[in-house]
Amino acid sequence: MKKSIVKLTQEERGDLQKLIGQGEAPARQLTHARILLKADSSEAGPGWSDPVISEALEVGTATVERVRERFVEEGLQAALTRRRPRSPRLRKLDGEQEAHLIALVCSPPEEGQEHWTLQLLADKLVELHIVESIARETVRQVLKKTNSSPGSKHSGTFRPKATPSLSVRWKRCLRCTRGPTMSGVLRSVWMR
Repeated sequence: MKKSIVKLTQEERGDLQKLIGQGEAPARQLTHARILLKADSSEAGPGWSDPVISEALEVGTATVERVRERFVEEGLQAALTRRRPRSPRLRKLDGEQEAHLIALVCSPPEEGQEHWTLQLLADKLVELHIVESIARETVRQVLKKTNSSPGSKHSGTFRPKATPSLSVRWKRCLRCTRGPTMSGVLRSVWMR
C-alpha cells in the first residue's frame, strides 16, 4: 500500500495552527488539522507515524491514512472538509411499485406454495413486469418498513386490538364517587 507523505509549507502550517488556535471550526475539521500537523514530514514538522497519531488523537488509523491521502491528492482544503457522498442512493421501488408488492403479499400464494417467500415475491414482481430486476433483500426491506410479513396469515393487515368492556369499570366508578349530583347527569371521577 502506497503511503502518502505530507509535507506542509510554512503558510499551510500557520493556517492550520491558526485554525486550531481559534477552535471555532467543526470538530472533524480541527481533528483533520491536528492529523496533518502531526503527519508533517517537512523539516519543521514532527513526522509522526500513523499509529502514533491515531493513539494521540484518539482516531482510527484508517482516518489518518485517508486525511494524508486526500491532502496529497486534492490539497489542504479537501483534507480538512467533509466529502459529500458521490452519488445519491436511489430507491429501487417507488410508491406505486411498493403498493403492488403489498397487494401481492396480501394475496394467496402461488399454487403449490404454502406461503410467500422473499424470493417468490421478487420473482413475481419481475414476472408481472412491475420491475426489471429486484433482489430479495430489497423486498425484505420494503416489507419491514410496512410491517408486512410474507409468512404471516394476516400480511399487511392491522387487526384492532380487543378492548375489554368498560361498563363494569364505569359502574364501579359511579358508585364510589361522593358528593351532590345533578339530577339527570351521570357523575364520574373526572367531574369532582
